[in-house]
Amino acid sequence: MLMTLSVGWAVLQAGRFVLSPLLPTIITDLGITEATAGLAFTALGGVYAVAQYPSGRLSDRWTRTTLIVPGLGVLVGGFLLYGVAASYLLFVVACVVVGLGKGLFAIPSRALVSDRYVERRGRALGVFAAGTDVGGLLASGVAVVVLSSATWHAPFVPIAVALGLVTLLFVRWTDEPYRVERTDLELATTVRRLVASSGQRRTLVAYALFYFMVGGFITFFPTYLAGAKGFSASLASVAFAVVFAVGFGVKPLAGDLSDRFRRQDVAAAGLGVAALALVTLVFVESTVLTWVTTLVLAIGYKTQFPLADAIVMDAAPDGGMGADLGAARALFLAASAVGPAYVGIVATYAGYAVAFGSLAGCLLVAALLVWR
Repeated sequence: MLMTLSVGWAVLQAGRFVLSPLLPTIITDLGITEATAGLAFTALGGVYAVAQYPSGRLSDRWTRTTLIVPGLGVLVGGFLLYGVAASYLLFVVACVVVGLGKGLFAIPSRALVSDRYVERRGRALGVFAAGTDVGGLLASGVAVVVLSSATWHAPFVPIAVALGLVTLLFVRWTDEPYRVERTDLELATTVRRLVASSGQRRTLVAYALFYFMVGGFITFFPTYLAGAKGFSASLASVAFAVVFAVGFGVKPLAGDLSDRFRRQDVAAAGLGVAALALVTLVFVESTVLTWVTTLVLAIGYKTQFPLADAIVMDAAPDGGMGADLGAARALFLAASAVGPAYVGIVATYAGYAVAFGSLAGCLLVAALLVWR
């Protein structure tokens, strides 16, 4: 089940991340600007964020499977829409549908993994989160092929088909029943529990800042390299792939370290390294130094994904893990959803140095909050 869910996460993330290296082509084809492109990605992230808490809460009260299967089905429809989107409006609709599908899938799948790996939660979540990096690597390779020989629509129908196959495998192998019943979401109770202590409040603020950085950085990183660092579109896609290649190895290792040592200490160290690397990336002009700082940045910020989930789950009560994780990730991903719009607008009117430099400041503040 861990591998099935991880593969599903990898495939849907490949579909999401292939949009980033294709973004310059999409902007040209649809006749839009970086600012309007950022707003489309904000719509995706916003719907994804809003769906986090209901899907987590309902998966606690119903079953994980009852949310995961519809989520995969919605994702199939969303990627098919990308495959035929010929206008900005339809592109935005596809973003909204994919955001909804991700929201239905993300929390119940993580909760199901956590249900089955209690003592090794950090490591298991690291394996699951590494699916993001497998998806990013696939996306980078696909983007290189598409940019040289096809339209930007080409990858999305195969991604929809692959998700359909994952859905069939999950339905075949799950041992949970399907159950739907009237349920009170109890959002206020969950929120009060999450903000009950100053330590939890600092954690929420820290990871909101972190996800804000991630949303803006990952969407525009290939475009930044092409525009500010003189990379070709294909070379920018390779650099994009390096970020995910690093994450594939770092996430399980970070999760394992957090099972052995204090999670917050491991997290703060990673955030500090990422902040320093992002500041350096803005100022270096050498191609070699750009590659080195990209590598260090990836090592620092990729540690955070399994740790953020594990820190929230560690503090969750029995029977409320999905709700707590859903509410926390709703906050994190709402911040992430604002990131692309922020970077797109700031880059359009003030330049990428200002946009990415301010994201480094967010990482530094997050490191200090988590460490406390």
